Formats: sequence, structure tokens, C-alpha cells
Amino acid sequence: MNIMFSKAWVFKLFINLWPPMFFSRIKLISLSDDFRQARASMRLSAWNRNGVGSIFGGALFSLTDPFYMMMLMARLGKEYVIWDKYADIDFIKPGRGKVYADFIITDELLDEIAKQTANGGKYLPVIPVYIKDESGDVVAKVMRTLYIRKKQRK
Repeated sequence: MNIMFSKAWVFKLFINLWPPMFFSRIKLISLSDDFRQARASMRLSAWNRNGVGSIFGGALFSLTDPFYMMMLMARLGKEYVIWDKYADIDFIKPGRGKVYADFIITDELLDEIAKQTANGGKYLPVIPVYIKDESGDVVAKVMRTLYIRKKQRK
């Protein structure tokens, strides 16, 4: 298994130092040891501010980008091909200050992945991610579609 996906603390360190995240001011603030729950945050800064003084929409989108894919890679291992396939963002209100996104892998999702991919078929789950501000108001809703397929044995 890839070292980055074997220990949550290594994954967290990598993500927090990875330039696309670091320079967007995205920080993985918590990650469970079993890779099933995570919280990422972003603070408004000169690096991610748009022309009207709120967080740039692309930065908000980036806040949700790698987490479900990489958490599922850690959970499911090398038996699966997992990619981000598609995402759609609905901006609800301007992001100012600090914003958060929570990522949770449920038993139901894992069961559905196993069921849908058992015969080698692909599965395209759509998972909502809500970006919230410090008062808990939704700033944006991102619908992330993943591509998941069990690798074929040779």
C-alpha cells in the first residue's frame, strides 16, 4: 500500500504541504485514523480573494477537490480505480472569513460501492459537500461525482 494512504497523519501532512492546497490556504484540520471522516478549512486571504472581497469561487471548489477520492483510495486499497469524474458547484452566498467542508464516508456508501462494482462494473456515486462559514451558513454546495471500478484481475 502507498505510504501516503497507510497512515492518516502522513496523508494529512502531505495534503497540508501540497502546493495547490497550501497556496489556496486550504488546510486539512482533521482526519480520522480510518480515513472515514475529515474536515478541511480555508481562510480568506490575499491568495484566494476575488475582486469583490470574498473567497474566489475556484478556491471554494478546490476546498472539496481531492478528499473523497483520496479517502476512498485509502479505505478501499489498490483493488479499485477511483477518480474524480465530475463536479458541480452552486454558490449560495459569498465566503468571507473562514469556511469549512466536512467529508464522511458512511457504511452505506461502502456497501453500495461493493455491491455496484462486484461484477467489474463502474459506479458513479454523487456525493454532496456543503461548504459552510463559521456561523454554519452554507456558502456553496458541491456535487462531486466519483468514478469507481474494481480492478480486473489479469
